[in-house]
Amino acid sequence: MSTFVPSSKDLSRKWFVVDASGKTLGRLASGAARVLAGKNNPQYTPYIDTGDHVIVINAEKIVLTGMKASQKLYRRYTGFPGGLREEEFEKLLVRKPEAILEQAIKGMLPKTKMGRQMATKLKVYKGDKHPHDAQMPEVLDVSFAAHKAPKVPVSAQHDSLEG
Repeated sequence: MSTFVPSSKDLSRKWFVVDASGKTLGRLASGAARVLAGKNNPQYTPYIDTGDHVIVINAEKIVLTGMKASQKLYRRYTGFPGGLREEEFEKLLVRKPEAILEQAIKGMLPKTKMGRQMATKLKVYKGDKHPHDAQMPEVLDVSFAAHKAPKVPVSAQHDSLEG
């Protein structure tokens, strides 16, 4: 018996669309990163990019919990001396909401060539329109409860044991 190793001809990449309206930033980002990395596929292999494409819409409607919306800072460096630039979450959300989600999701992917390849399959859009209708994307539920097994009431467990 040999171990199955997927190749490029074995992979069929799906397209998923995620609505960010009212979703928490970190939970949405971890769910999207999981799909981009291919960890939801049964043929997941750590050293092969088996992930699917993810489209995120309504990026401007993302939420943060607690006081993070007023305290979180985004820093970048221009490359010039004294070129550290800081921007608050609230201002960046108005100016460029796509950058917030892209940075959060890319930060959860591997920091390698393959991680950068996975990040190319991420598309983030402001508003509810996207130009990828031809790919027929499926709706993806990345809520925290979707990663857990469904809970069965205790009374139903006892009924099944008795029968």
